[in-house]
Amino acid sequence: MLLKTVLLLALVAQVLVLENGLLRKPPMGWLAWERFRCNIDCNEDPKNCISEELFMEMADRLAQDGWRELGYVYLNIDDCWIGGRDAKGNLVPDRKRFPHGIAFLADYAHSLGLKLGIYEDLGNFTCMGYPGTTLDKVVQDAQTFAEWKVDMLKLDGCYSSPQERAEGYPKMAAALNATGRPIAFSCSWPAYEGGLPPKVNYTLLADICNLWRNFDDIQDSWRSVLSILDWFVTHQDVLQPVAGPGHWNDPDVLLIGNFGLSFEQARAQMALWTVLAAPLLMSTDLRTISAQNIDILQNPLMIKINQDPLGIQGRRILKEKSYIEVYLRPLVNEASAIVFFSRRTDMPYHYHSSLARLNFSSSVVYEAQDVYTGEIISGLQDKTNFTVIINPSGVVMWYLYPISKLGIPQQ
Repeated sequence: MLLKTVLLLALVAQVLVLENGLLRKPPMGWLAWERFRCNIDCNEDPKNCISEELFMEMADRLAQDGWRELGYVYLNIDDCWIGGRDAKGNLVPDRKRFPHGIAFLADYAHSLGLKLGIYEDLGNFTCMGYPGTTLDKVVQDAQTFAEWKVDMLKLDGCYSSPQERAEGYPKMAAALNATGRPIAFSCSWPAYEGGLPPKVNYTLLADICNLWRNFDDIQDSWRSVLSILDWFVTHQDVLQPVAGPGHWNDPDVLLIGNFGLSFEQARAQMALWTVLAAPLLMSTDLRTISAQNIDILQNPLMIKINQDPLGIQGRRILKEKSYIEVYLRPLVNEASAIVFFSRRTDMPYHYHSSLARLNFSSSVVYEAQDVYTGEIISGLQDKTNFTVIINPSGVVMWYLYPISKLGIPQQ
């Protein structure tokens, strides 16, 4: 056991000097799982099964419908793509559903200015029962992904022990770096250890993974969104400091465009995920998504805030008896993102407040832009009383920035 521990620590130390320089901002793109799950029946449902055709069509939509230009560049395969291993032990895709192979898909994505992500599981099997990456296959599978020109790996943790995860995730980080190909590393490790210290060492994790799932899978419901938000807020003192350029907490995908959220709830998830500096990975059918939902997901100011180069994760700063909550994220140039979020279920609520209540400086005059409506609110000082009207399960989001100090206009 002592020898194993020493070897593991040596391996971890090796990883610590292998910073891959990737994902300096939260990744944006599309991921198959939440919307399309493990639908492999291409006879019954050819347009929606996990197949080469599905990913090519989503790639076309990302490239042609304005997503790519806004930063949505990752096209991510999830579970149920694997056909097995060949005689040499190399992973191979299901030949019927991916007849041209994964390298072909990567080339197709790259030709459109996109990046391809892929899924595996550190264990005997993936969560849906396909061949996993056991410890003896880590290096081989990393080399396979690099040869296919994959740009991101999501490594799940089903069918693995805590000991296997403690050895395997650092080993995969080292193996990916050793390929020489820049492959972003998305880890599910903390989610399988309960997401919190002492079982999760976030300092170590930040040197191994570019992003990580901390908590449960999201489901297509408002209740699921709230359960994830509640967990993140409850533990924000632990989670908020560990996020930053190159290493992000991942509350899971955006549901916007699916079936479980109302219009207000869709806008709320987008705003809350943005203030949490979360990856913006859509999991919806981009072929049929409504214009209303496209507007939410393609809001340029929202994306600017999400992609803020400081990379500071926001946090809840107020919880009112009125069931209104206020979230704040610091941004570059002394700007801030503020989300006023209503958990009410009755009617639009008139929330009265001031910047002083939100701990803003008394020596600065601010201006705010409503992220969704574009409305400008000028001349905000710390004692200025303001009112925002927040719909049930909805948000008002401000981009707040200083315009002068002590009455002296900024140069």
